[in-house]
Amino acid sequence: MGRGHQAVSDSIRFACTGCGKCCSGHHVPLTLAEALQWALAGGQVVVLIEGCVRDGPGMPAQQREHVLRRSHPVRCGDSELHVSVTFAAFNPGRCRNLDANDLCSIYESRPLVCRIYPAEINPHLPLRPENKDCPPEAWAQGPLLIHGSLPVDTELQALIEAARQADRDDIAAKVAICEALGITTTALKGNGFTAWLPDMAAFAAVLEQAPQAIEAPWAVHVQDEALAAELQRHGLQVTGEAPLYYAFIGF
Repeated sequence: MGRGHQAVSDSIRFACTGCGKCCSGHHVPLTLAEALQWALAGGQVVVLIEGCVRDGPGMPAQQREHVLRRSHPVRCGDSELHVSVTFAAFNPGRCRNLDANDLCSIYESRPLVCRIYPAEINPHLPLRPENKDCPPEAWAQGPLLIHGSLPVDTELQALIEAARQADRDDIAAKVAICEALGITTTALKGNGFTAWLPDMAAFAAVLEQAPQAIEAPWAVHVQDEALAAELQRHGLQVTGEAPLYYAFIGF
């Protein structure tokens, strides 16, 4: 039986080895409150956006309920698009909060997602040890973490539910913040993300103002001509121009 199959169906033990690998090269999703705290502390937040049609392009049928609960409808061309917005700590290298011994200097106030690691927040993503940066010994010791795809620890399960609820509670405000900052181009879910690096002073100021949505027009960044034509048939506004203020991260 392959290790990947075991990761899905068997019990998983885990004990952090303190290697610090999970704190390097990863953008950490943040709640609204965490994003403001991160920005005010001098960190950079990256805004990642993907969108889908309610019952059309970009909507994975098996994840429909999950996607709709953590997305928000916006005006796009002559149609409506549901966008999911992630505010994440921008960590292209070492996390700014790692000390010289690879230990977290804000451990007691670290983001919710860091507290949940290595478990997954998305209920449709099973925990696969081979997809994590942790060394093999991390999975050969420690208490039981997952059994039958479900977290064993009730505190961990509560943290996961809190993260999922924050995704749902924060999405309308995230869209309003994006519109206030002129961030109104998304990618199609399953095709990629748009990634924005807003000015942190402006970002923090808008977060503190808690703006209301202004129903700004959105567009979908698509590089594939056939996909662009399909989206246009759904009445969506598309763009394939080279981005100036964001990066398109395709799959």
